[in-house]
Amino acid sequence: MVNRRDVLRSTLGFGALQAAGAASGAPAQGRSGQPNIVMIMADQLAPHLTGTYGHPVVQTPNLDKLASRGVRFDAAYTPHPLCAPARACLMTGRLSSDIGVWDNAAPLDCDEPTMAHYLDRAGYDTAIAGKMHFVGPDQHHGFHRRLSHDIYPAGFDWTKSRDHKRPRTHAGNYVPSGLRVVNQPLRAGEKAPRVLELDEEAQRTGLEYLRARGNDGAPFFLTVSYNHPHEPFHPLKEFWDLYEGKDIPIPEEPPDWDQRLSIMDRWLNRHHGSDKINVRDPKGLAELHRAYYAMVSYFDDRAGKIIDALEENGLAENTVVIVTGDHGDMLGQRGMVQKRCFYEWSARVPLLMAFPDGRDAGRSIDTPVSLVDVFPTVLDVAGVERERRLPLDGRSLLGHLNGEANPDRPVFSEQHSEGVYSTCFMVRQGRYKYVHIHGHEYQLFDLEKDPGEWNNLAGQPDFREVEQELRSLILGRFEPETLERQLRASLAGREFIRDAMGGRKPDWNLTPDPVS
Repeated sequence: MVNRRDVLRSTLGFGALQAAGAASGAPAQGRSGQPNIVMIMADQLAPHLTGTYGHPVVQTPNLDKLASRGVRFDAAYTPHPLCAPARACLMTGRLSSDIGVWDNAAPLDCDEPTMAHYLDRAGYDTAIAGKMHFVGPDQHHGFHRRLSHDIYPAGFDWTKSRDHKRPRTHAGNYVPSGLRVVNQPLRAGEKAPRVLELDEEAQRTGLEYLRARGNDGAPFFLTVSYNHPHEPFHPLKEFWDLYEGKDIPIPEEPPDWDQRLSIMDRWLNRHHGSDKINVRDPKGLAELHRAYYAMVSYFDDRAGKIIDALEENGLAENTVVIVTGDHGDMLGQRGMVQKRCFYEWSARVPLLMAFPDGRDAGRSIDTPVSLVDVFPTVLDVAGVERERRLPLDGRSLLGHLNGEANPDRPVFSEQHSEGVYSTCFMVRQGRYKYVHIHGHEYQLFDLEKDPGEWNNLAGQPDFREVEQELRSLILGRFEPETLERQLRASLAGREFIRDAMGGRKPDWNLTPDPVS
């Protein structure tokens, strides 16, 4: 296991940029010598529920169009099925236990280089609009500008005990009483949901940034990150009406589905409140999915406007576009809600990448990849020399386009704190997924034969060799007892600081920067 804090960072300078990008597989570059990069993010977007990934009802015309002129990754996974850790992994190219971002209240250290730091050194202007869920006093982490507010706490407010967990009420957002259709314009006395205000501000400032960059030849990296389709499910009526009269398929499960829940499932059902609130009522599930469809279509619409703005401002011919998310949403599958588990609906993310020259247009790749792979991909696109990089867990996605990627490379995910009582790991390699709930039980799924993940093969003699191999991958990469001690030390420190501050909180909340 590489400990990057032992690396002498001062010896790693940044040399001249690769112009042609032959060694890295970078795309052809335009008039500025380096391509612009725009990354568009959703929160809690299950790729299964997009037209782009084959859903017959959900309307995502802008993502469909992007996929038709780019590359779609069909087995992209989050390294941690939770907002703040997943985003920290994306930004650093490293796994969450390596950087100590255990949960939604764990800080990302300010001495962790991010892709924004690298791109700054490579001559890029860097900006972000919308949610990134950074915890700690550094709310930029290499971005020159943060253009809009973030509504999530930057302090230790959400720190949760390891052993004395309090049940939450997330499941209340997944039943009809938690749904709300929002009019636009708002009716008299009606207030817009805070998350909608956040996304509209991200949209406005992101478009302002692109208009301001239109006449500037310097390369830029812009991230526009939306809270949609994360619950609460309060879709705009415009998008809710898209699904009037549509057939809304609801999850289908075997009759004994509730007997197939793992201990991790039961822990999370208690955490989310879905052990008390029935989210399996067929009518309620249909309404829930319709609301989710509407919020996915909202995200698609706003993402489309960002992509269109590249053309409108003369930027499309020199801009690489990436669309992804932090994790998925169970949406009533197995009676579960939200994320935090390793089932496909929670752990899979959308991942699209389009190049200005139309390279690999319409191609789909089913080899497992990870969000941590976005970091080295962006560096390859920008032409940052590989020998000038600190060690990363990710591998460039461009290797999948030029035949250099290892199809048997394992992809990992972790979940250690919120809702669970033990260190938990997932590895996907080829057709198999293995889940290691340390000290408790294990799951092994053949995703080709059992895409619904209902048949746990762990412990079956015919799959003993596969199970042992995948377990050895996890235990060779992670040390569960060591991570448990590190996690407990982190939680104890954060709980102490939170409680010591009482009602006084450090003012780490983000103050947006102007575009100009």
